[in-house]
Amino acid sequence: MSVVTRFAPSPTGFLHIGGARTALFNYLYAKRHGGKFLLRIEDTDRARSTQAAVDAIIDGLSWLGLEWDGEPIYQFARAERHAEVARKLLAEGKAYYCYASPEELDAMRAEQKANGLPMRYDGRWRDRDPSEAPAGVPPVIRLKAPKDGETTVQDSVQGTVTVANTQLDDMVLLRADGTPTYMLAVVVDDHDMAVTHVIRGDDHLTNTFRQIQLYNACGWDVPNFSHIPLIHGPDGAKLSKRHGALGADAYRDMGFLPEALCNYLLRLGWGHGDDEIIPMAQAIEWFDLDGIGRSPSRFDVAKLTNLNGHYLREASDDHLAAILAPRLADLVGAPLGDEQAAMVKRALPGLKERAKTLVELAENAVFYLKARPLTLDDKAAKLLAEDGRAPLSSFAQILAALPDWRQETLEEEARKFAESHDLKLGKLAQPLRAALTGSTVSPPIFEVMEILGREESLGRINDVL
Repeated sequence: MSVVTRFAPSPTGFLHIGGARTALFNYLYAKRHGGKFLLRIEDTDRARSTQAAVDAIIDGLSWLGLEWDGEPIYQFARAERHAEVARKLLAEGKAYYCYASPEELDAMRAEQKANGLPMRYDGRWRDRDPSEAPAGVPPVIRLKAPKDGETTVQDSVQGTVTVANTQLDDMVLLRADGTPTYMLAVVVDDHDMAVTHVIRGDDHLTNTFRQIQLYNACGWDVPNFSHIPLIHGPDGAKLSKRHGALGADAYRDMGFLPEALCNYLLRLGWGHGDDEIIPMAQAIEWFDLDGIGRSPSRFDVAKLTNLNGHYLREASDDHLAAILAPRLADLVGAPLGDEQAAMVKRALPGLKERAKTLVELAENAVFYLKARPLTLDDKAAKLLAEDGRAPLSSFAQILAALPDWRQETLEEEARKFAESHDLKLGKLAQPLRAALTGSTVSPPIFEVMEILGREESLGRINDVL
């Protein structure tokens, strides 16, 4: 059997973190078994579905590297196929017309509630002759669900879960206006797309019993179901925006790398021993359903940030320079020239050791690109206004005559100068840092000087003198 999984978001908003993890698990399982990963946009809620949300979902999946096979399937476009299945079940006596009016159903539920009974459709039109139908009431089509016995889900995560059929009612398949319900559309689409494994949040588990009844009525094979626990916040409460339940695009804007986010989402509810750093290729090799736990996992932005720092340090300088360029262009107000881009690339080995996000990396790198004269922050200005200017002025004369501009030579000359003037090295290095970066915090200052080059370094020193 060739494995086919699917990710089926509703385009009513962004690709949120829970959805991204569901997509990741489906992607990994399909790739692990040499199968297909399909994308279905469940856009039947026409009032809330938007093209902007569709675009955001597709953009988010693409950014995360979760490429699907074939073209996306749009559920709304398949409404006639869904209705066809409902009509076939009707013709086979496995479904029936229900003429109960909305008011009649409301009264039924109110009576059930008053008597402490579960509020379920009572089957009042299940065995009645349609000739008894009241005039002017358009019918719905309901599934004639089994009344006796049990329905069981053999779930790869939750185990065997069973419900008595008396707890399930005859669900609506086709509304009175002829539009299919979600339950019908999902089953028909999964069947027609040859989906073999449904991996989704455990909030869908109660739907699965009804969907299995529909699979059985249609005579179709039931896919393997895996209902994964939801993601909670660090406090154990349901994940919300205050915890970080944002869209994938928000994490991109905050400077997270897609490979770090995928690694972090993978470890939310799935494990492989004590391994924490799991690149995508390794994840594909290792991922299977038995590694998914049954307890909710907790989303922690601090842990994600630390993991992102690891991926920043491991990333190639070419790759980082390319994705950093637009952020730096925004900070300096203009696209980077070739010389500026080359300077940033040279600086990255020192910069990426001290950053955990692309935002931090860009902010730490931007001083290399700023036009002279630099604007000094308050601490740098204070340092140069006090006792930092005198040694800097004397050392600048030595620098101007220095033939070798490598950081080792620069540091050696600085040490000689400090010793000869009975200074600690910091008394020279800090004014240098303030003059060259506009700040009192930077990568090693002699590394900075080599990257800036002789002309730019001397120019910045002379500006403050």
